Amino acid sequence: MLIRRETPDDILAVTTVTALAFAKPETPVPVEVTLLAQLRVCDGWLPELSLVAVSDRDEVVGHVVCTRGRVGTAPALGLGPLSVHPDHQRRGVGLALVHAVLGAADALGEPLVALLGSPAYYGRFGFRAGSDHGITAPDPSWGEYFQVRALTADSPALRGVFTYAEPFDRV
Repeated sequence: MLIRRETPDDILAVTTVTALAFAKPETPVPVEVTLLAQLRVCDGWLPELSLVAVSDRDEVVGHVVCTRGRVGTAPALGLGPLSVHPDHQRRGVGLALVHAVLGAADALGEPLVALLGSPAYYGRFGFRAGSDHGITAPDPSWGEYFQVRALTADSPALRGVFTYAEPFDRV
């Protein structure tokens, strides 16, 4: 498996993987597919932080993206969606993608990454409740599911309400 930047040729495969990863019988097009399409054309899109996992057969089997968010007026990142093809789940693809995107974000000098997700899953990557970092979720009802991972450039002064890229406001 190789983790690399997404290319324009990967977009259809990434859309398919995302649709399959989040498929539910009652939702023909998962909200994550629509969100990803809207993120690609918004000001918060960061192509260097849109990564794919490619199998030995050169097939896209996973995708992760971080987009520009803010804590108050300071730049930060929002992670998601993270998608792994159902046939490749529980094989380390998601683990590799999250490690790769966190490393890339750190190398770019980003201060922190925020997300909405399972504490049991994301805790292994160093994510902790936003409140532990003085970062407040956009929606207080998210509770422990709103998490933050501080990176090397984090500062104790970086505190306040986190805001995702604009398309997240529509989901």
